Order: sequence, then C-alpha cells, then structure tokens
Amino acid sequence: MKIDFQKFETERAEIEAFLAQPEAYADPDFAEKSRRLAEINEILDLVKQIEQAKRNLEEATELINDPELGEMAQEDVRTLGLKIDSLNAELEEKLLPRDPADDKPAIMEIRAGAGGDEASLFAGELYRMYVRYAERHGLKVELMSQNENEAGGMKEVVIRVSGEKPYGQLKFEGGVHRVQRVPVTESQGRIHTSTATVAVLPEAAESDLEIKPEDLRIDIYRSGGHGGQGVNTTDSAVRITHLPTGIMVAMQDERSQQQNRVKAMAVLRSRLMEKKKQEEMAAASDARKSLIGSGDRSEKIRTYNFPQDRITDHRVHYSRSNVGAAMDGDIDDLVRELTQAERADAEAAV
Repeated sequence: MKIDFQKFETERAEIEAFLAQPEAYADPDFAEKSRRLAEINEILDLVKQIEQAKRNLEEATELINDPELGEMAQEDVRTLGLKIDSLNAELEEKLLPRDPADDKPAIMEIRAGAGGDEASLFAGELYRMYVRYAERHGLKVELMSQNENEAGGMKEVVIRVSGEKPYGQLKFEGGVHRVQRVPVTESQGRIHTSTATVAVLPEAAESDLEIKPEDLRIDIYRSGGHGGQGVNTTDSAVRITHLPTGIMVAMQDERSQQQNRVKAMAVLRSRLMEKKKQEEMAAASDARKSLIGSGDRSEKIRTYNFPQDRITDHRVHYSRSNVGAAMDGDIDDLVRELTQAERADAEAAV
C-alpha cells in the first residue's frame, strides 16, 4: 500500500500549531486533537524505525562476504529482516481505518431474555463477567441502573464503562448470549437453554447530537425496589421519553432527581445515536455487511455450554473450554478473535 507520509508531517505541524495556542485547552476539539497527534507520532516513529532498520540491513548485507565480519553480518541480516517485517505489520495495522467511537465510554445494557428466573440469573452473571473483565483491564464501571428479581438475578442492568478504548474492547459483545445448563431450580437434572441480550453503545456527547427540549416528555415519580430509605421515599425517579422515536429511558437508582436525569439523558443520547447509525447503514444498500455482524439484540452471537464446558462464538466460529474462567472475566481470547476478524474485514475493504 502506497502511503504519502508527508501528509502526516503536515497534519502534525498543523495540530502542534493549534495546541501551542494559549486558548487551545478550552477548545472542544482539544482532546481529539491531542489524541490524533499521539496517533500520528506513533505512525511517523514507526516509519523512522523502518527506514533506519533498512539502512542497517543494507550495511550488513555489504559485509556478508567479509572474511572477519561475514558470520556476524549474516546474523544481522536475518535479525533485521524479521524486525522490518514486524515493524511493517505494526505500521499497516495503525494505518487501517479505525472506528472513531473506540475511545468513547461504553454504555452496556444487559437484559434477561427467554428462560424465566434462569435467564435473569444468567444476565446477572454476564454483568459480573463484564465487571471482572473491566477490573482486569483497568477500566472503570459505573452502575447506571439495575432491576433485580426475587431469584437473585437481574431483569435488567445498565452500566457505563470508561478508561482506555472501552467501546473498542466491548463493542463486539452486543447481541444474544445463550446459556445451556441444568438450572439450580431443576429437580430432574434436565438441561435448559436460556438467553440474555446485551446492547453496547458508544456514549454520545452533547455535541454529537442535538435533542430539542420540546421533543422530550419528562416524568418524575417515586422510586421503588432497592436503594435505601432516601431513594424510596422521595420523588427522585426520572423517566424521559423521546416523542419522535418513542424511545424511553428510566433511572431511579440515585437519591437525586438531577443525578437520575443526567444518567437518563446520557443513555437516551447514546440510544438515539445508535438508531441514527443503524438507519444510515440500512440506507446504504450497497454497503458490505460486517463479518462480525451488527450486534443487534436479535442476533445470536455466543453459546455458553456448561455441561460440555465449551464457549462458542458463532460469528467467528471460535470455541474454547473453561466456561468458569470466562464468567470470571477471562474473555481476552474472545475479544482478540473478534478484533482480528474486524481487522481482516477492514484490510479487505482497503
């Protein structure tokens, strides 16, 4: 692939000039420009390393026939060849089109599907799986909303995950997760199949989407369920309905009505952005369908088979054992397989 790296040099100079301005930190684009500068610096540093390695390779090649230095030069040629291949692969990866949403916080909505109490228990286990995964990777999890049932599972739970590339790490988890096992309530030892749905949305900033106040209906009511005396005895719960689309978000876990309103707006904004994205994809009839699917809740993506101790991701036809470790957050291999599939899809499109 032929790349004009002078364009990166020019872009770097422009960004550095912008960041050098005293008022730059107050600009809405400051964070994005800083991130882009770091990205360009990584690319140009790799180019510099490759050029130096090639010069070293030429020098080593010239010495191969030297009676005293030939043997050492031969080893240098081999080592430098491997280094150049590795650096080129890294550079190609960085030059691939990237999803600008990867760096955004992720809003994850996990809901019990078919299977009654067993489905809600499984939804709760998926929630804990993602919390443990986040802990392993230094990501921060904020509980936005939860609705437990009497069996100890989750009818619904919404979390916000922030840190380094949270959406980029978790975006492939959207879809239907299926569990096959003998429920604790099953007296005959029969294997049941239950499901839970997961939606993963990049958090939308206020600047990403304009929401007109007149398009919203906001209802205030008294919280119910868990949360403590303060939550349950004040009119702090908030339900926001976006009238043009009918999308509704309710929050009640915080004591403050304002806190619940802020959380509800964050989820609503992200759902509206996702709806807009899906409509744009549907309108582009000639667009290729992604190898890893759309992440739609109707799409079965993964099966957790406890009796056979096997997890299968149906999008990339990948299976592994040790379901218990996965439920404790050890899903790095699944994330890696899906990321590689996306990368291969991107390379094919270039």
